[in-house]
Amino acid sequence: MSTPLDNALNCLRDDVRAMHAYQVHSAAGLLKLDAMENPYRLPQELQQALGERLGQVAINRYPAERVQDLARALAAHARMPADKGLMLGNGSDELISLLAMAICKPGATVLAPVPGFVMYELSARYQGLRFVGVPLTADFELDESAMLAAIARDQPALIYLAYPNNPTANLWDPATIERIVQAAPGLVVMDEAYQPFASRDAMDLLARYPQVLVMRTMSKFGLAGVRIGYLMGDAELVHQIDKLRPPYNISVLNAEAGLFALEHADVYERQAAELRHERAQLQSALAGLPGVQVFPSEGNMILIRVPEANALHADLKSRGVLVKNVSGMHALLAGCLRLTVGTPEENAAMLAALQGALGSA
Repeated sequence: MSTPLDNALNCLRDDVRAMHAYQVHSAAGLLKLDAMENPYRLPQELQQALGERLGQVAINRYPAERVQDLARALAAHARMPADKGLMLGNGSDELISLLAMAICKPGATVLAPVPGFVMYELSARYQGLRFVGVPLTADFELDESAMLAAIARDQPALIYLAYPNNPTANLWDPATIERIVQAAPGLVVMDEAYQPFASRDAMDLLARYPQVLVMRTMSKFGLAGVRIGYLMGDAELVHQIDKLRPPYNISVLNAEAGLFALEHADVYERQAAELRHERAQLQSALAGLPGVQVFPSEGNMILIRVPEANALHADLKSRGVLVKNVSGMHALLAGCLRLTVGTPEENAAMLAALQGALGSA
């Protein structure tokens, strides 16, 4: 006999009940190098200034003008062309969900290279959309012929190109990307979550192609806890997608923290420069470890291939270091771990743990 809980659960979609939720693993007591966060906090004097400023925010009122101030400040920071539009999201994840809602028509398809950011597929499936993943080449480059064939066959309403890609951390060939944009029958979203660490961006494509949207986040900038993402593109296109945005999706505290960070963008740029330097040092050190294959990186993460990735991941965790085991995400990632670039001290500790784990294997 059905219980009230059974009846309630039966009201939910079958495909939702069959899905696995996005998992965030506990890092309590561990050196946390699994989520590509900026490891640096603000200097003490700026922490105090931010605290005083947030204390003056009218949290008894709904968000209003300050959120628009943040949108304008982000447009200026990104050097967005004046004829484009910008919308804000509660992190990039909300924007990805809103994009899926915006194109949700019968038979619509979302396409992206794989392996890639898992939320592209999850958000598509949440809306009942078809998702097509096109495998990268063995060295994690775009398979141009396969991408163009999939575009011609499936006519996707939305294509995601992460630039740099997650979890492989590489930038793809600009000429290949442009040919994909030219072939696209719908939207092309250039996801630039890791732009602070990359040597180039897609703003030129944004300026020249009305179907191109550029998505960025303040998370990798250094505000992962603040949850601010933004989407730039053709003003009319952004206006239509913005209709789906929940009212007041950016809190007054988050907006004020974002504005404060942009006013001190030089501090965050110095942090990004330090992380780029540490990335190069870390790549060199990793290449000297036995049995470790290191892949090129344009993000604040490094993908490596190791013998026995599952065992090594567990060994590192037992030594107090948490990295991301991506070896089961896709066949192309077999044997791979993804390491976040941390402070010099964190990177040294991770290397020592890796050396110990490899030595005991």
